[in-house]
Amino acid sequence: MAEDNNTPQAGAGASDDKPQLKFSLQRIYVKDISFEAPNSPSVFKQAFKPKVNLDLNTTSTKIADDQYEVVVKVTAQVNDSETGTTSFLAEVEQAGLFRISGIEGAQLEQTLGAFCPNLLFPYARECVDNLVNRGGFPPLMLAPVNFEAMYAQRKQREAQQQAEASTH
Repeated sequence: MAEDNNTPQAGAGASDDKPQLKFSLQRIYVKDISFEAPNSPSVFKQAFKPKVNLDLNTTSTKIADDQYEVVVKVTAQVNDSETGTTSFLAEVEQAGLFRISGIEGAQLEQTLGAFCPNLLFPYARECVDNLVNRGGFPPLMLAPVNFEAMYAQRKQREAQQQAEASTH
C-alpha cells in the first residue's frame, strides 16, 4: 500500500510560528517613457553607424506593509559613431507592484534589488525596442542583464566605501 504524503504529521504545527513566505507580482506598468530624436530628419540622410550608450538603474519603494514598487530605468542614447551626433535618446521606467511578506533584511533587499528587476527587464526591453522602432530607427535589441551580478557589485562597492570611510 502506498503512503499518503498529504496527511499532516504530528507536531507539524510547531513550525507555524515563522511568517510564511509570500511573493506575488500585482501589476506591471510603465511609470515614465521618453523618446527624443533631436537631429531628425537630417540623421536619416546619412548611413546609420550607431554607438550605443546604455544606462540601467533600479529603485524600490515600500508602499504599504507588504507592498513594494520596483522600478527599472533604462536609458539608451545612440550617437553616430563617426560624427558623435545624437541619433536618439530613449528612456523607459518600467515598474511593478510586488506583494512580499515573510522575507526580511538582506534577503528582502536582494529580492527587491535583483529578483524583481529580472522579472521587469523583459518588459522594459520590449518597450525600448518599440519606441526606437516607432522613431524610425532599426530595432534596438538589448541583451539580457544579470541583475544578480549588478546587485552583488553594488553591495561590494558599498562595503568598500564604508571601509574607506571608517579608515578616514
